[in-house]
Order: sequence, then structure tokens, then C-alpha cells
Amino acid sequence: MLNPWKAVSLGWLLLLVACAHARETTETGPSAEFPPYDAALSDFQYPFPVQFHPIEAQRQKLRMAYMDVVPTNPNGRTVVLLHGKNFSGAYWERTARALAERGYRVVMPDQIGFGKSSKPERFQFSLHTLATYTRELLDALGVEQATVIGHSMGGMLGTRLALMFPERVERLVLVNPIGLEDWKRYVPYRTVDALYQNELGATPDRIRAYMRESYFAGEWKPEYDNLVRMLAGWTRGPDHERIAWISALTFDMIFTQPVLYEFPDLRVPTLLIIGQRDRTALGKAWAPESVKSQLGDYPSLGRKAAEAIPRATLVELPGVGHLPQVEAFDRYQEALISFLDTSV
Repeated sequence: MLNPWKAVSLGWLLLLVACAHARETTETGPSAEFPPYDAALSDFQYPFPVQFHPIEAQRQKLRMAYMDVVPTNPNGRTVVLLHGKNFSGAYWERTARALAERGYRVVMPDQIGFGKSSKPERFQFSLHTLATYTRELLDALGVEQATVIGHSMGGMLGTRLALMFPERVERLVLVNPIGLEDWKRYVPYRTVDALYQNELGATPDRIRAYMRESYFAGEWKPEYDNLVRMLAGWTRGPDHERIAWISALTFDMIFTQPVLYEFPDLRVPTLLIIGQRDRTALGKAWAPESVKSQLGDYPSLGRKAAEAIPRATLVELPGVGHLPQVEAFDRYQEALISFLDTSV
């Protein structure tokens, strides 16, 4: 006769085996491709050595992560690469290597709240604030003037930087920047709390689906998974709630602080590189059906921006989405280098 205590132990053992099998089964789906990351991305590898610039702001001691690539044969010029909301400085690797080969010093900061930089939960985010910290980083690095290249949210930030500190910006390059339209005129406002609840539901599959639809017009290649890796790892990491909260705060910053009305005030030579297939627009998912299809019309938005910016050059890339530097690097680089090599 089986000892009842052994029967209980055997029952628990079978239960543990079943649970382990269930975990193994769920972890073999798409999310298994992405390891979990903490808020600081401690285990997430960047392509170049990462350094930290100390910042004291809003009664907190913070750290701004950045990469500083010094070329073997410097040409005396510096380029600053500003990342988008769903990215960090790491995705600029190919651009940074190409520029360094041509003699440019390349600085790639992670803005506060992004990448490997500090993630303060009690913080008033603004483009003005982030632009100020970026200028302070350049001060600390001894960079008096630089070409600023901003992608997506980085385009909004680069514009603000050029408006606030025009003497520090030699040229401005906007690569499929967001903020070429004022979404709050068409999309109902959502509170930070509502945005936070939405961010808590993020999953690797949902992130990939969003990027596939918004950035690549429904197309996907295996190499694009590198763009998903950081965000997907955060959803599976120990600081998921903190990341979701900060993502909500920065979404609110972007949604409520448009820069397009100040485009006529820009005084620096500006290049717009616009992938024509891009349809990115904040809040499109909950916009009224009557306007949803009109949001994120980058062919039209790019031309309007070029008309508004006094010294603008527009390069349109047919068949390219939100990330020309990933999807069509050669055409993107040709436009970029041609602009950089042109005398001011």
C-alpha cells in the first residue's frame, strides 16, 4: 500500500513537472526570442563603449548614457545622432560606422528615460529639458558645434535643440521625424494613467505587430527583430511597470509639445529624408474613423515641412517606411553624405 505522505509528495512532483512543461511550452513562442532586460539594460549589448554623463535635475541625481565614436582620421567635425521614442542610441550603429569612416566624430546619447540612461518615475519630461541636457553633454565633451541628425522623436528633439541653441547646430537632418502634424487637433487626449494601462499590456508580439504595420507597411524581415529586442525584453523584465510608466510620460510629452509651428524659425540648413511609405502617427489607433486614414501621410507632411523650413532640402525615398537608415541604407546614406559634404 502506498504511503499517503509519499502520495502527496508524488502529487506535488507531478504538479511541478506539469508547470515546468507549461512554462517551457509558452516560452517556445515568439517571445522566447527575446531575453528579459532590467530598466538599465544591463545585459543589452551596445555596439560601442558606453559612458555616463552625470546630471542633477528636478532634485535627483541622474545619468545620461552615451557613445562617443572617435574616428581614426578625424575631419574636425562632429555629428550627434538622436534616437526615436521606441529606440536607443544603439540602432544608429551602421550610420555611426559610416560617418566615422569619413572622419566624423559621432556622439550617440540615450535621452533621460530611454536606453541605458536613468528612468526617473517622478519627472517632468519636456523636449526643452532633453535639449538642454544634450547641449550640456556636448559642453562636457568639448563639442562647440555639431551636425544634428534626429530620427522619429529625435527629429522633434533635434528641431527643439536647433531652435534653442542655433549657434551649436551646424546642420540639421530630420529622418522621418514624427511631429510633422499636430495630433491633438484630431485625436482625443488620453491621460498618462490611461496611456500607462495601455503600455502595461505590451508584449513582444504586439510590439512587433505595431512596427510591422506602422514602420514597414505590413512587411517584415528577420533582421528587423533587432529593433524589437529592447522593448520586448523590457516587457519580460523585472522593471516592466517602471518602463511602462515612463513610456506613458514620454508619449504625453511628444503628443502635447509640437514643434511644427516653429519650423519657420529654423535658421540652420536642414535636410529632410522622408520614406514615402511611412504612416506613423501617435494616437491613430483611437482616432475617429473619419480622420484615421489621413494621419501620418508622410509624402504630404514632408513637403509641407520643407516649405515651412527656410533652408530645407527634401529627399523623398519611394517604397521606404519609417526607418530609411535600416530599410534602405544605401539611398539614405547617399542623401546624407551629399548634404554633409555641401558647404554651408
